[in-house]
Parts: sequence; C-alpha cells; structure tokens
Amino acid sequence: MNRIDKFRGTGVALVTPFDVSGNVDYNSLEKVINHIIRGGVDYVVSLGTTGETPVLTKEEKDKVVRFTIKVVRKRVPVVVGIGSNNTFEVIHTLSQFDLRGVDAILSVSPYYNKPNQKGIYEHYKAIAKVCPLPIIIYNVPGRTNSNITAETTLKLAREVKNIIAVKEASGNIDQMMQIIKHKPKDFLMISGDDLITLPIIASGGDGVISVIANAFPKEFSGMTRAALAGDFTKARKLHYVLDEFTRLIFADGNPAGVKCVLNMMKIALPHVRLPLVQVNSDVEKRLRGEYFKYKK
Repeated sequence: MNRIDKFRGTGVALVTPFDVSGNVDYNSLEKVINHIIRGGVDYVVSLGTTGETPVLTKEEKDKVVRFTIKVVRKRVPVVVGIGSNNTFEVIHTLSQFDLRGVDAILSVSPYYNKPNQKGIYEHYKAIAKVCPLPIIIYNVPGRTNSNITAETTLKLAREVKNIIAVKEASGNIDQMMQIIKHKPKDFLMISGDDLITLPIIASGGDGVISVIANAFPKEFSGMTRAALAGDFTKARKLHYVLDEFTRLIFADGNPAGVKCVLNMMKIALPHVRLPLVQVNSDVEKRLRGEYFKYKK
C-alpha cells in the first residue's frame, strides 16, 4: 500500500466522550473506536473538530492521542489534527508532539486572521518543511472564515510533496470538481461533508472524513466503498438510509447531534463541553424517531 491509499475511503473524525463531570471518558472512547473499526472504516482522525479539540487541554490532547493509538492497535491508520492560525505555533507543536504511531497530520487552514491565498500557501509550505509525516490540508470556510481556493490547493498539491490530500468542507462542489479535474494522481480529494460524499466520489473524489460514521460506520463505509467501486445502485441505497440522520445530527451543532445518537446506542454519553451544549429537545425527539425507524 502506498502512502495515499491508506487514506482513500472512509475516515472518521472521532468524538471525544465526556462523563457526567465533564472529564474525558476513556472507557467510552475505547467503545467508540472499537465500534467504528468493527464497522469497517479505513482510518480514524483524532483531535479533529468533532473531537472538540479547542476545549481540550494540552495534556488531554496528548493523552487522547496516545490512548487512541493504543486502542487502535494498528488495525487502521491514525490521523491527528494539528492546526492553528499561528504558523509558528503549529511548527512548535509538531516539534514537541509525540508522533509515534501517527500516520498523517490533518491541519486546518488558519482561522480568524483571514489570510489571503499567498498567506495560506506560505503557511502550509512552512508547516510541511518541518513535518515528518504526510499532511492533509483542511478547508472549512464555515469555521475559518476564509476559503482555500482550488488554485491554491492545486499549487500546494503540485509543489509540496508531503501534502497528500485535502479535506474539502467548503460545500462548493464546482471548486471540488476543479481540484479533482486538475490534481496530481498522487493527491486525494476527500469530502468533509457527509451528505455530499456520494456525488463527490461520483465526480472522481477519493472518500470522506465522516462524522455520522461515529454512529453508523458499517452503513457509511459501505456506501463509500460501493461508490468507489462504481456500484452506485448499492451506494445510493445506503446513502438514503442515513441521509435524514445526517441532516439531523448537524441541526443543532456538531458533535452534539452524533453524541446524542451514540447515547441512544449506549456507546457514549451525550455530554459536550461549553461553549457547546447538548441538542435541543426537538432535535433529540426527531433523532429518536429516526433511530426507532432504523432499529425496526
């Protein structure tokens, strides 16, 4: 397997479960990891947005990653989120972080500062120069308030050898298709939105880093696998099994929605850390109704 094939298919942005006191619940994290690996996913992502990374302490981040690697036991690759709007902070973190057992880095585009495209390019180029691992860039304008254009992504793909993929969560399908059309063969276009994974793969994309697969790894990875194999009849069927679930888990904030479902499954409690709160009663009721139909 070459360096990019291990990241083709379904990755899962792991939740970080919390107990009733707000502490990281490592027993539940182990349950989540085993649940998704048994469900057939291709790799896991620790310390992503869905993991509530902004509200974890440095010590918690280190422990969550080491625990995740220990539980995974090399059954699937492990990607770790290391990003910031401070380029030098990312470089410092990479120099200090224990990267043993980590297969790649997911690094979000700088947020709040609103850098121009040259700034974004130079940010990633500087990180890549010191990073010993492959890098997946993460474009999520809804959170960063700045978009990585197709042109900048393609420039990074062509010129920076250890940047191997982009997780695209812009929602701009035309932009994604431009990346797919012009990218090098050894560069992956990964969907960052569960609901549009199927059309992105149909357009030539390489997979997804998913939220819904925390709860439904078998169905979602099965959909992705079928689509990548060109079996769109099977892929569409699985897509529509989960489409309403997927809308609902984002209806009142991520990861509160998927944690609500994991609680119904008795895998993890629904607690999130402030400033996030649990889903409202209406969304919870609708999720329970959808889960009841799924169980039937």
